[in-house]
Amino acid sequence: MATYTITELAREFDITPRTIRFYEDQGLISPKREGSSGRVRVYGARDRIRLKLTLRGKRLGLTLSEIKDLVDMYDSPKDSSAQLKRFLVVLARHREMLEQQREDLEVTLSEIAMHEAQCHRLLDEGLHKRKSGGVRRVA
Repeated sequence: MATYTITELAREFDITPRTIRFYEDQGLISPKREGSSGRVRVYGARDRIRLKLTLRGKRLGLTLSEIKDLVDMYDSPKDSSAQLKRFLVVLARHREMLEQQREDLEVTLSEIAMHEAQCHRLLDEGLHKRKSGGVRRVA
């Protein structure tokens, strides 16, 4: 069975060993401990796959709790229809949240555009008044 060190996994997935230890603390991966004091972490194929799934979930913007639920399904019996249905529920909920965020961003961007246009208009009016002599400078 293939095993990996924390350094090898960190290098493979372009993350820090600290990130891997954090995911271990969160219960997403659970390496075996070796050495006289049990300080040496040894990661197996299961840990590597769980880490890969965790990172994929993070890229999708899922919470660690959602990721843990999904990654834990990896260990359950291979009833893939139940796993896929659960994943679809998580994705639908996440999509809904992202679409709401997009709506909120569009409203905010629209407000910014309105304020920018108003500022440009006021600046143009001020410049126009100066050129036409409507605004006097006090010396």
